[in-house]
Amino acid sequence: MPLLEPKPEALRPGAARSASHDRVLDGRAAGTPEPLRGELTALLGPEKVLWKVSDLVKYASDASPYRFVPQVVVVPEDIDDISAILSYAHGKGREVVFRAAGTSLNGQAQGEDILVDVRHHWTGIEVLDDGAQARIRPGTTVMRANATLARYGRLLGPDPASAIACTIGGVVANNASGMTAGTTRNSYRTVSSLTFVLPSGTVVDTADPAADELLAHAEPRLCEELLALKAEIEADAELTARIRAKYEIKNTNGYRLDAFLDGSTPVQILRGLMVGSEGTFGFISEVVFDTLPLDRKVSSALLFFPSLTAAAAAVPRFNEAGAIAVELMDGNTLRASVSVQGVPADWAELPKETAALLVEFRAPDEPGQEAYERAAAAAVKGLDLVAPVASVTNEFTRETTAISGYWKARKAFVTAVGGSRPSGTTLITEDFAVPPSQLADACESLLRLQAEHGFDAAVAGHAAHGNLHFLLAFDAAKPSDVERYAAFMDDFCRLTVERFDGSLKAEHATGRNIAPFLELEWGPEATELMWRTKRVIDPDGVLAPRIVLDRDPKAHLRGLKTIPEVELIADPCIECGFCEPTCPSEDLTTTPRQRIVLRREMMRQPNGSPVETELLDAYGYDAVDTCAGDSTCKLACPVGIDTGAMMKDFRHQRHSPREERIAALTAKNFKAVEASARLAVAAADRIGDRLLETVTGLARKAVRPDLVPEWLPEIPGAAARKLPRTSRVGASAVYYPACVNRIFGGPDGHRGPSLPQAVVAVSARAGKPVWIPEDVAGTCCATIWHSKGYDEGNVVMANRIVEAAWGWTAGGRLPLVVDASSCTLGIAHEVVPYLTDENRELHRELSIVDSLVWAADELLPELTILRKTGSAVLHPTCSMQHLGDVDQLRAVAEACAEEVVVPDDAGCCAFAGDRGMLHKELTASATAKEAAEVNSREYDAYLSANRMCEIGMDRATGREYHSVLMELERATRP
Repeated sequence: MPLLEPKPEALRPGAARSASHDRVLDGRAAGTPEPLRGELTALLGPEKVLWKVSDLVKYASDASPYRFVPQVVVVPEDIDDISAILSYAHGKGREVVFRAAGTSLNGQAQGEDILVDVRHHWTGIEVLDDGAQARIRPGTTVMRANATLARYGRLLGPDPASAIACTIGGVVANNASGMTAGTTRNSYRTVSSLTFVLPSGTVVDTADPAADELLAHAEPRLCEELLALKAEIEADAELTARIRAKYEIKNTNGYRLDAFLDGSTPVQILRGLMVGSEGTFGFISEVVFDTLPLDRKVSSALLFFPSLTAAAAAVPRFNEAGAIAVELMDGNTLRASVSVQGVPADWAELPKETAALLVEFRAPDEPGQEAYERAAAAAVKGLDLVAPVASVTNEFTRETTAISGYWKARKAFVTAVGGSRPSGTTLITEDFAVPPSQLADACESLLRLQAEHGFDAAVAGHAAHGNLHFLLAFDAAKPSDVERYAAFMDDFCRLTVERFDGSLKAEHATGRNIAPFLELEWGPEATELMWRTKRVIDPDGVLAPRIVLDRDPKAHLRGLKTIPEVELIADPCIECGFCEPTCPSEDLTTTPRQRIVLRREMMRQPNGSPVETELLDAYGYDAVDTCAGDSTCKLACPVGIDTGAMMKDFRHQRHSPREERIAALTAKNFKAVEASARLAVAAADRIGDRLLETVTGLARKAVRPDLVPEWLPEIPGAAARKLPRTSRVGASAVYYPACVNRIFGGPDGHRGPSLPQAVVAVSARAGKPVWIPEDVAGTCCATIWHSKGYDEGNVVMANRIVEAAWGWTAGGRLPLVVDASSCTLGIAHEVVPYLTDENRELHRELSIVDSLVWAADELLPELTILRKTGSAVLHPTCSMQHLGDVDQLRAVAEACAEEVVVPDDAGCCAFAGDRGMLHKELTASATAKEAAEVNSREYDAYLSANRMCEIGMDRATGREYHSVLMELERATRP
């Protein structure tokens, strides 16, 4: 064991705890039992079988209010693996559930036996027919697919609010729709073809002209029985009419019985049935969508009304005017959304009764936009609008920032409201539809019903389509609360069906939540047809039992998860999963959601239980060590939960007092440390990579992998010992070369000025010279200590850099230009909590400017571009995302290159200072998709603006990245 290996005990929850009724029991501490584990390992290989109790726990939760712990999690790579899993399940009498993003709200991505992760190896999009169609794999997020399609002026029809995280497989399997899809742009209407694997293992490609012939040969009984069901339905005129009527409004409750009416062959019927089948009929391995035009001329308004019913009553006006979206938000939703960045703070003061409509028109051109705006103005006339707070304008706008803010507030409905719920409560998201003409009446009835049962729910929805969502919070650990919820559901379902003939699930699919009420909505005849369809396609009941179909009238009360309190920073988490696609470790160890899920399970356990011990043993590496600490999860989370900050705090908790003292000592003597580091890097050129890799490898084993960096061949040579000479007299800004740029030089193949020389030169050319203070050595942005959780060292350096910067800038009169985005972020924001009160006041007077902003906003307007490179690919860093200066990176690059590309899969490289040298597997995993995209073609320049991230991308791609400011210097050099 390494000398300084941290003790798992340091992270054991300290509070006294009693065992929760839904905890993982002691008998499961060893993880997947034999022979299941051994048999699946032999079948698939050890790398595809996740069996530790920590693996099972982290997959047990999703965005729904349910929690079921699987027996095992498998991670297939291809259809052969899928077929092998299904064959095994048939032979052993086991059950299989498919899970992709885990953003489903009704428990349909949870299983109690074999859970199959179909996200990790199932991503990719192929654009067809110049964007008219797209072939997409099921693990691809909607946002990722639309990013590629946007280049062709196209987009997908389904647009769920969870597009940042939800995947195509789940969208199709649930027939999810969203803000604009309604009944005409959803998956059922826009899927051209599917490739899927039936429970028997038979693979069907519905686009294959011979698909029916092949299926008839492989599954004659299936074909015969599907056609028999079709004939039976079509022979019943009343049932046929009922099925057609049910889909005149949004409906995802039960199976798509209209597939029997719309399809004329078994393959066509199956294509329709697979949409909305929630993984109960097979595995969707590929989808071909018919895409839709991306109309870029947008006009939107957020209109405020005195009540929910008044807002609902206005909806028909905007439908008639041609609005593509009319979204409803009640007062609870509006007030909760102030936690979302960009939402006006005064919304917190809105009266509870207030409601708003987000109305949007989209047109392909200016005349179309003007026509829509005239129609919108006519629709607004005579409406009883209110302006309860100063930020309310009740006006249509074309301004993209304002429109983006409106949508951020709307899309954060579940997470923002859920994040503000009482601590320890479970969140239920309900979703129903009524005929749009009855929306106002439905709103009034819903509010009355909530009050009767003691719920103060938040309401929002796709009002244009009569589709409402509402959120209920209750404590699943209290039987009385569960009973109250159960009574409400009984009354709500009867109200929706008997009074409005509505859909109990409009777009979230049946799942476990509404399965007991399926017959209430559809009646016994149609419901029995659904059961028969399930038996025809999956006669052994292998796939997703108790999802969609369940005869237990209390099935929706089974498996409700408790939400034990955890660290304050993470406690608002509703486990929605929006954070996962942005996380660098998502394909390696754990995601932010899983880190919180694991922590909650520790809190369910009695102190010292075998399960808690196993979770703690795994948590150190899986959660803490392999967190890049980049905090992009905070950007993705609508309520700004920063799991990276929590992991840094856990690192701090693991430090011994001696480690903290040593870290503080390095901060106090950083001038000597910096000089020694530069000398060591210079010496490395003479020693050779292989020897250094061996020496550092041995040191890591002896001391601790999370403390001793591993030497990587991509590490560049040393920076020049002296920085460029500059003058304080006449300087327009103070230039602060980050310590990484004082230690490491540029790419080995670079011929030209260093980054400090380039910044000095290009600033002078623009008539805005910069000054480098002579005493920058020994200072740092403090990120070195902050990222590792060394609080004492962080305090030392944070205060030192602020005091120095205040002096250099003459009390903030000159801006401080920083040449590494992570260091800009550190000095501008991350040091603040560690400053003394006096230095916090000094910090407020500083103007800290990232070099990208300096170049784009101050230098470019004054420079003459003399030469351009042909093509450039960019790596926007996570710090740039936090700072909001990705646009400036692109602007500078576009001045230097004829073609500029930002990869669709660009994300945090996870090099994170030296974390890529501590855990190189983290960077390898984090950059895999981006590197593959970058290496799919050649570029003339590979650009970023942070030296350690450039090294990380060098390692990932085999290319040489350098700062875009060095490229700007070359482009403007006389």
